Amino acid sequence: MTALAGAQAEAATAKRTAFGTLPDGTAVEAVTLVGANGVRARIMTLGATLQSLEAPDRNGTLADITLGYDDAASYVTNPNFWGQTVGRYANRIAGGKFVLDGKTYQLPLNDKTNSLHGGTKGFEKAIWRITEVKSGAQASVTMTLTSPDGDQGYPGKVDATVTYSLDDKGALTIDMGAVTDKPTIINLTNHALFDLAGEGSQGGIYAHRMTIPARRFTPVDKALIPTGELKPVAGSVFDFTQGRIVGAGIRDGRDPQIVIGRGYDHNFVLDKGATSEPQLAARVEDPASGRVLEVLTTEPGVQFYSGNFLDGTFVGKQGHVYRMGDGIALEPQKFPDTPNQPAFGSARVDPGKPYHHRMIYRVSVAR
Repeated sequence: MTALAGAQAEAATAKRTAFGTLPDGTAVEAVTLVGANGVRARIMTLGATLQSLEAPDRNGTLADITLGYDDAASYVTNPNFWGQTVGRYANRIAGGKFVLDGKTYQLPLNDKTNSLHGGTKGFEKAIWRITEVKSGAQASVTMTLTSPDGDQGYPGKVDATVTYSLDDKGALTIDMGAVTDKPTIINLTNHALFDLAGEGSQGGIYAHRMTIPARRFTPVDKALIPTGELKPVAGSVFDFTQGRIVGAGIRDGRDPQIVIGRGYDHNFVLDKGATSEPQLAARVEDPASGRVLEVLTTEPGVQFYSGNFLDGTFVGKQGHVYRMGDGIALEPQKFPDTPNQPAFGSARVDPGKPYHHRMIYRVSVAR
């Protein structure tokens, strides 16, 4: 009896609730996952979005460490990529074009001359359907979405699934899967922006210390498309292999890549490559609060974006105005523009060969 009671006490919980409506009246739901150590994750059906992630500091004080809005409607009226599931293809595709089996496909150009995160109406703007909610050793929610053949110019009908699972040790696992009825390209990730001091903190992310186990990165041209080079990070502000303070290099205009990106907005080539089980892609620590975030993935790359396009026009949670450097995105994925750069590998998905990406956000405290 005692053992059973203890097991129940340690179980993570999941609770499904309404989360307001969109401007057109569409209802939005959310599922809140809570672990025994106090970590809380809220996932919203709009965009299969990680709407909040609360984690304790070294004194046990909880804070929401993700940027976003307090209400669902603002994600539509003032759109940004905050915590959403992005696809069909995360990151940029040059010219919005790619060739598959000899046929050229044209996607919407929603990033000047490129297609970004799936186009003008990517997965982040869709209402996903909740298919399962579970409490237990891991609390979880599963959401599904059907993207029809030709959606945003992509071939094939795609049935996508995202499952968020939270354990009692602070690990939020995100499993992303997809099947198609025609050859297509798929690259899914989560686009959360983090401030481990708590979203809207005065100092932002400049004092965060980050480690990325990547000895190379993919430089970009002025359109933020990879040039094709896999450039060593050694001796540059892109060397996070031994850990470095984010703010130390974020404004170093001596590096032309920092100038082009207005800071960091680059894909890092993970030393581990693509793996069957998630391995470390990045570790971030806020020395003041002690909060630590580790990002793990099965994918070969991680995009580090330092919030360079936050310009003070976005008013987020608790009325906080978000400005440059107020959040870090660490997006595990295939490399940007892979469909046009064969040396980067392949983003192709065929019928009968499902796509799967497992990533983990693991929060803890450094004493």
